[in-house]
Amino acid sequence: MTAVTVNLNPVIKLTDDQFYQLCRSNPDVKLERNELGELIVMPPTGGETGKRNSEMNADFVIWNRQTKLGEVFDSSTCFKLPNGADRSPDVSWIRQDRWDALTPEEREKFPPIAPDFVLELMSPTDTLKETQAKMQEYMKNEVKLGWLINRKTRRVEIYRQGQAVEVLESPTELSGEDILPGFVLNMEIVWG
Repeated sequence: MTAVTVNLNPVIKLTDDQFYQLCRSNPDVKLERNELGELIVMPPTGGETGKRNSEMNADFVIWNRQTKLGEVFDSSTCFKLPNGADRSPDVSWIRQDRWDALTPEEREKFPPIAPDFVLELMSPTDTLKETQAKMQEYMKNEVKLGWLINRKTRRVEIYRQGQAVEVLESPTELSGEDILPGFVLNMEIVWG
């Protein structure tokens, strides 16, 4: 099963509150929304992808607990990006001062903020072209650092604000650079 895009705009243009309610009323369906307001129905991940997502998220949480530099989010968190899209990266992180600048109401629903860091782990149903476009969208919306990990090809694409994409073949680790200071992801948990 692949992601399906549904254009309801000719019938109804969902407000942010309506989209939020739609997601809350259908918790078993993972929905995103692109900048055109089209709904994207995301298939659930399989066991291998879900297991690796969980392992990676744990590493980010442990690092963040030690550094106390920000907040880590899992793939069920949806962010309202500046371009109007609603996206749910597999792993994301926001600097603490930026998170604290949001109101309690903004933090409760779909936070209107682009994360500082995003990670997308491709599942077998994802297409490279669509996932790369999603990564470019993140960069255009002020995400500072992004990793697109393709387990099938053992390639990692590193996206940095204002720079060309860097492609790594079978890296053994990834550095959080100056965005996630001191963070290193051991890729054995991804490739394994």
